[in-house]
Amino acid sequence: MNAAEYLSAYAEGWSKGDAERILEATAEDYTFDDPNFGIVSRQALPEYLTGLKEAIAAQCGGRLPDPLMVLSDVLSREGDGVLTASCWWTVPGTQVKGSGLIKADATGVHSEVITYYTRLAG
Repeated sequence: MNAAEYLSAYAEGWSKGDAERILEATAEDYTFDDPNFGIVSRQALPEYLTGLKEAIAAQCGGRLPDPLMVLSDVLSREGDGVLTASCWWTVPGTQVKGSGLIKADATGVHSEVITYYTRLAG
C-alpha cells in the first residue's frame, strides 16, 4: 500500500470504531496523541478505543452511533514521501467533535494528534 491507501484504511477504521482495521494501517512506531488521555502507543490503542467507545455510549443512551465517527474536510499534502493530512471529525448524536493531524508514508500511519472542541463527559 502507499501512504494514501494507508490513510484511507486508517480513516475507515476510525469511522467504524474498528481497532484491528486501524492497526492494520499503522506503522510499528505509531502513536496517537489525545489531550484528554496523553500519548497512546500502538499496543495500547485497542484499550484506548474500548474506553472511548464506553464514553461515547454513555452519551448515546448506552448505544454506539453508526458510524462511530464522521470524518470530513480532509486536507492533505505530500512531500518527501510523507503524507500529512488534517481532518474534521464528529461523533454523531453527541457534541463531541474536533480535528486531527495525521502523518503517513509507505510503511503506514505514524502518528495522529487530535484536538477536541467538546470535552468527553466522565
